[in-house]
Amino acid sequence: MTQQLDRPQANPIRSSYRAAAPTPPAAPAPTRTLTVAGLVTVLLGAFLPMLDFFIVNVALPTIDHDLSAGPAVLELVAAGYGIAFAVLLVLGGRLGDSLGRRRLFIAGAAAFALTSLACGLAPSAWMLVAARVAQGASAALLIPQVLATITAATTGPQRNRALSIYGAVGGISVVIGQVLGGMLVQADLFGTSWRAVFLLNVPFALVTAVLAVRWVPESRSAQPSRVDLPGTVLLTATLLALFVPLMEGRAVGWPLWTWLLLALSPVTAWAFVAVELRAERAGRLPLVPLSLLRIPEMRRGLGIALPYFGNFGAFMFILAITLQQGLRLSPVDSGWALVPLAVGYFTSSLAGPRLIGRFGSRVITAGSLIQPIGTILLITTVLTDFQHLSVLTLLPAMALTGLGNGLIGTPLFRVVLAKVPHERAGVGSGVLATTQQSSLALGVATFGTLFLALIPSLGMAHALALVLTLQLVGAAVISYLSTRLPRSMG
Repeated sequence: MTQQLDRPQANPIRSSYRAAAPTPPAAPAPTRTLTVAGLVTVLLGAFLPMLDFFIVNVALPTIDHDLSAGPAVLELVAAGYGIAFAVLLVLGGRLGDSLGRRRLFIAGAAAFALTSLACGLAPSAWMLVAARVAQGASAALLIPQVLATITAATTGPQRNRALSIYGAVGGISVVIGQVLGGMLVQADLFGTSWRAVFLLNVPFALVTAVLAVRWVPESRSAQPSRVDLPGTVLLTATLLALFVPLMEGRAVGWPLWTWLLLALSPVTAWAFVAVELRAERAGRLPLVPLSLLRIPEMRRGLGIALPYFGNFGAFMFILAITLQQGLRLSPVDSGWALVPLAVGYFTSSLAGPRLIGRFGSRVITAGSLIQPIGTILLITTVLTDFQHLSVLTLLPAMALTGLGNGLIGTPLFRVVLAKVPHERAGVGSGVLATTQQSSLALGVATFGTLFLALIPSLGMAHALALVLTLQLVGAAVISYLSTRLPRSMG
């Protein structure tokens, strides 16, 4: 076995780390197995930040009315969270590798409770923006520890089930966020109005932190390393240069600075890749070890994650606008229209682990064929009689779309992290989580902006149909890449 591990071709990722550290580090203390209670705890920690990414969407009109935010500041309320979340995720994974994943999980959960409280009590729009940025940063500490703990503290079928459940939680949280957000705003509990959307997080996040002390096992990398400051700065600059103009450009009228930032983003991206490659060749451990992309499962899985999450994030955004502004449905009624989507997603997620065990990655291929059928049916429904859309007329398309998305999203995390070495669990999880959140934000920024730009000239029905048609290209990419995955998934 030792001779096999010493061959570079047997595992190039492990070999590259061995070369980077001539003196073998001491092995870390054995990691306790993740129990059912521990899994529930980390999944609750994952659910809250994912929920918060979308739950605010339905509260934005009320926030605008109460705080006189205006369109540019209002978009920052939504975008500030996503930007901070995306740019700090990899760093959060690295800190967990070095300082201990349970420790960072507890710190992230406590910080998420405090920043959610700050959002709920914000006296002005700009204070809310600042609190949302801080909330996104705390989420970036929390989320990578979830995937890293699952990867480090489980093996075999237990890990596969846990990763499948994590994928289901991610998709369900998006839909529940839209439904629950509408209910909370309309219920106006104790006169809290939109503030209840944020205040709801506080007790659940604190309970998560307390439970983690007892039930989440501690783990860390066998090769802790210092923070890669140049890589962190360049990755942050790249994502900011891309997301800020895309998310704010329409609201502020696309001034010169938005175009300059967009032009700068590929330059900083090239510099980031160059710095990371140079660091790895020099024997240092970069923020994002690009050698991880030598793992076929990670490379192809991330290729699927980009269009999948981009399409999903944009779909939920433009559908919320269509239901509330186009059809004038209340937040609660628009939430009910998404229930068939949630039921379809949840149903396929429950069946996913069993189907994956029998059919492997063909499950993703099947989902990539079912989901576009739902999209085409939705396009047809919208163009046939837009003004009379209802929960019943949308039900078939929503159910098929949810069913297909569940078959893709549930096994995706399992695919990407299947062959990541345990000692790089935090880094691999951070890369996957960054891809997920960046893709969600990028989908909203691109397809969402295009949708809003097309409405004045095409009308909402035709704008929606055109954007959904463009999303079919991403569905085709997912379908093709799914055929390149190993058929057996363990």
